Amino acid sequence: MRKKIVVIGGGTGNFVILSGLKKYDVDLSAIVSMADSGGSTGILRDELGVLPPGDVRQCLVALSNSSRLMRNVMNYRFENGNLGGHSLGNLLLSALEKVTGSFERAVEEAGKILYIKGKVIPVTLNQVHLKMILNNRKVLEGEAEVYLSQEIDKGYKSIYLEPYPKVNPKVIDEIMNADLVVLGPGGFYTSLIPNLLVEGVAEALKKSLAKKVFVVNLMNRKGQCKSNKVSHNLKELVKFLGKDVFDYILVNKEEPSKELIKNYSEEGALVKNDIGNDKRVILSDLLGPLANAHKKDLIKRNLIRHDSKKLANEIIKIVNNI
Repeated sequence: MRKKIVVIGGGTGNFVILSGLKKYDVDLSAIVSMADSGGSTGILRDELGVLPPGDVRQCLVALSNSSRLMRNVMNYRFENGNLGGHSLGNLLLSALEKVTGSFERAVEEAGKILYIKGKVIPVTLNQVHLKMILNNRKVLEGEAEVYLSQEIDKGYKSIYLEPYPKVNPKVIDEIMNADLVVLGPGGFYTSLIPNLLVEGVAEALKKSLAKKVFVVNLMNRKGQCKSNKVSHNLKELVKFLGKDVFDYILVNKEEPSKELIKNYSEEGALVKNDIGNDKRVILSDLLGPLANAHKKDLIKRNLIRHDSKKLANEIIKIVNNI
C-alpha cells in the first residue's frame, strides 16, 4: 500500500514540495491556507466575493500531470490592461466557483482539467481574513498586510482568523489517516500559522498517529521574527501546537553565496540552526536555484527557496522508514 503524505502550507512553499513529491509513488494531499489576500487573489476576493484562488492554484499546478504548456498557462500572469497582475489560473478557479456555486467543486473540476496526482484541499470553505494585533496596538488586517509588516519582531498580542472558521471536514480525515504530515516550508505567519488557527486542525495534528515533519524556512523576512534561529520558530509553534508534536525537523545546511545574502539583507536573514543536538534535526543541503519574481506580481516574494528534488528526497527517506 502506498504511503500517505499530507502537506500543510500555503502557495509557494507547497508548490516547491509538491513538485518534488509527485514524482514518487505516494498518496499525496495538500491542505491549503485560505487566508491569502494579496495581489490578484485579493482583488478577486474583493470584487467577486470568491474564495482566494492563488495558493490553491499553485498546488494544483504543482500536482498537475498535464503538459508543460498547460501548466504555464495556469500560471500565466497578464501584464497589461484591466487584467494586469491577474494569473489565468486564478481567473479560471474563480469562474469555476461562480459556475458550480462551490469553491470545493471548483477545485475538484480544476484538478480534473489538470490531471493532478493527489488532492488539493482548502483548510476551510469560509471567507476568512487574517488579523494580527501587535504589542504597539497596531492591527494588521489581511494576509498581505501581515506579510509586508516589518514590526512583528517587536512582539504581537494575538493572531487570529476573522470570522472564526469551520474546518473543512476532509482536512481532519486526511490528517488522521496520514502516515506522514509535513508542515512547511512557507511564510510562517501568513501560510503556516493560518492553517493551525482553523477549528480542529491543531488538535488533529496532535492526535494523529502520523509522523510529523517541520520544514524550517531558509529565510525569515525582515521584521517578522524576533530571532533568526530555528529555536525561535519552534517556540512559536509551541504556542499553537504544544510541545513535542514534531518527530523530525528538516533544516538546510547549505548557505547561499555571500553576494546573494548581501543582496537580500534588506529583505530578510538566513535562519540559523541552533538546535544541532536535538535528535529530531535532519541537516541537509536543501538550497534551490534562485527563483524569478514576476514583475507584475503585486507582492514581492522571497526568491531564495528550497530545491524541490532535494526536499522531496529527504521527505521520502523519512516516510520509507516509517
